[in-house]
Amino acid sequence: MNKNRIEAFSDGVMAIIITIMVLELKVPEGDGLAALKPLAHTLLSYVISFIYVGIYWNNHHHLMHLVTHIKGNVLWKNLHLLFWLSLIPFVTAWVGEHEMSATPVALYGVVLLMAAFAWYLLLNTLLKNEGPHSKLAQSLGKDSKTIISIFIYVAGILSSFFIHPWLGYACYILVTVLWFIPDKRIEKNSQL
Repeated sequence: MNKNRIEAFSDGVMAIIITIMVLELKVPEGDGLAALKPLAHTLLSYVISFIYVGIYWNNHHHLMHLVTHIKGNVLWKNLHLLFWLSLIPFVTAWVGEHEMSATPVALYGVVLLMAAFAWYLLLNTLLKNEGPHSKLAQSLGKDSKTIISIFIYVAGILSSFFIHPWLGYACYILVTVLWFIPDKRIEKNSQL
């Protein structure tokens, strides 16, 4: 299968995810800045989720530049990733509506954890298909960021219930900082 089809499909799904999230934002009651205060949690959850979807889109884009062929197992792993990403608008709205309550924040973390796990499976499938001497394998090396992210997500989920939801959410924000800048090794090797 041509990799352009998987890229186009993934781009479309991620665009729809962002569209759904922005449609969940409600217009403030008043016309002053004070009218935004009750929406602060909703806006924060939207911004963080938008960044997450943007990070996945950006990294997916860079990743696919190094892939030479797509097999059926990649299609299923990619759909698995898109499934978890498609739940981000739901948990984003729930966190925003309930001002950082423990259960919505923890479930937000579960969705992010499962998306990271799906990303890990997709990467490993692509690496296996491409082979150990491929540009992809040379570019990625050891995927420590995904493993670190998974541990931070687990810490965030547990913190949401046992310490404070804001600490859990802080863990999720930490992961966005970790991933915000794409891996330069992939950018460098995709230009070769």
